[in-house]
Amino acid sequence: MMATLMIGANRVQAADYEIMAPAAPGGGYDRTSRAVEQVLKQDKLGTATVINVGGAGGAIGLAQFIRNRSGSDNAMIVGGFGMIASFATNKSKVTLADVTPIARLMSEYSVVVVPKDSPIKTLADLVAQLKKNTNGVSWAGGSAGGTDHILAGSIAKAIGVDPKQVNYVAFSGGGDSLAAIIGGQVTVGVGGFSELADQIKAGNLRVLAISSDKRVPGVDIPTLKEQGVDASLSNWRGIAAPPGITPAQRQAYLDLIAKVVASKSWKDILQTNGWNDEYLAGDDFKTYIANETTRITEILTQLGLVK
Repeated sequence: MMATLMIGANRVQAADYEIMAPAAPGGGYDRTSRAVEQVLKQDKLGTATVINVGGAGGAIGLAQFIRNRSGSDNAMIVGGFGMIASFATNKSKVTLADVTPIARLMSEYSVVVVPKDSPIKTLADLVAQLKKNTNGVSWAGGSAGGTDHILAGSIAKAIGVDPKQVNYVAFSGGGDSLAAIIGGQVTVGVGGFSELADQIKAGNLRVLAISSDKRVPGVDIPTLKEQGVDASLSNWRGIAAPPGITPAQRQAYLDLIAKVVASKSWKDILQTNGWNDEYLAGDDFKTYIANETTRITEILTQLGLVK
């Protein structure tokens, strides 16, 4: 199917879109990419193919996107909090400043989970083990320096444990991390609520806490804060276009994503996944990314993850 977007006197052809998820299948970037793909199809805004390019906290996929898709009018990449954090930690040569920001789409909270047979029954049990033997507690999550790593470090800091001593095991995608948690290869796991919700409901994981400041309506999970651990985190994700595009191409992308987020299909996806509507477009999103880069780098420095 060929979708034609009208921009004044210009016709910008957007054939079959390619959406890059810069991580392995199963994680937040993958799920967000496939959500956009689903809305494009359901609302006849176009068709899309999602490609996964994992590694280096999103840097490998982003570098490939910049190199191969510059100037393209039918390619997008999903990114967010985790990429900014990972890029700062790893001093990446490419960042989200190197592409064309289109819109922040949503945010979600993270959860702390253990395998169903774990002797850790509560957050208090986990805190006790961390204080007793910090390095003996292994954490599974996404890329080093990413969202999950930051939350693990923040929890450690909040209970008076040196975040540098956290034994964090990084995985390139949510699917690999989930397998390690369920399989008992690690002590505890951190991940997006939407990524882990099905396994929590199925009883394969025991959830200890959610990273929101306050209880999430309709979600019966206690927060870290209400259990005496002063830590919280909201993980946002957005979408960007390639660098080197024309003003008309940029407007076409902005118009397309505006239609996506205004659709009932998208609102249904937000509700189903427990995602928060965080739509912020264009120049406002570009400014937000710049401010987030500064803020997150400061947090990582405090946690000892950026030197």
